[in-house]
Amino acid sequence: MTSIENNDSQDEHCIGKGFYNEFGINSALGFDDTHKGGWFHKIGIGLLKKEDSTYLFSKKYAIKPAKFEVITEPDKIVFICKSEDINGYSYLLKKEIELHNNSFIIKYYLENTGEKDIITNEYVHNFTAINKDSIGSNYVLKFPFQLKPELFGETVNPEQKVEIGLNEIKFNGSPKNQFFFSNLSGSENVNAAWELTNLKSNIKISETASFQTNQVNLWGWEHVISPELFVNIFIKPGQSTEWSRIYNFYNVN
Repeated sequence: MTSIENNDSQDEHCIGKGFYNEFGINSALGFDDTHKGGWFHKIGIGLLKKEDSTYLFSKKYAIKPAKFEVITEPDKIVFICKSEDINGYSYLLKKEIELHNNSFIIKYYLENTGEKDIITNEYVHNFTAINKDSIGSNYVLKFPFQLKPELFGETVNPEQKVEIGLNEIKFNGSPKNQFFFSNLSGSENVNAAWELTNLKSNIKISETASFQTNQVNLWGWEHVISPELFVNIFIKPGQSTEWSRIYNFYNVN
């Protein structure tokens, strides 16, 4: 039902794939406590080597991959990652993806097994298109809160193809350049959810998370759109936290 394939590309490594999550887009765990040449955590990935004083999520770092245990069942897969102890930071991460008839659920469990607080965030690259239809006038993206353009952190809309409404986003054409909007709720706490409808296929996809969020971003291009719901994470040593995301798929009559 969902596709993120770019029809003009034959190289699957050049295009986005959903639904991958990331921890600490702005600052990876323990980065500031690590000296140059040392190693720091990228939760759910492994250890990255610090080469300069600024962390960039898009930079290619030398990596020591984490070790994972994978448990599979007919309708479920569970990933378990137990990290090394580096500079007082360590964690246990469990990520479970469970399939249902017209939905799937992603459940997360993160435990602080180190000596220092874990302060980070997490979001999902919801790289989505429906039936390989390019992003354009067939799509409507809705949120359960009021959009506040005057309070957006960043607005990148070079072709003005993206139209911001009261609580929905539409397109007056297919954007040939990337677009990006940050802090769609104006940094206010809101229910973490969105729904994307393709009017041509009469198909709707929605995400509903178990938390409230004060950071909702949107990125996209001609072939894909990605609404991103961030969860803030603060875990004291010896404690843990859990959250989940439910994705539903509908036929719209």
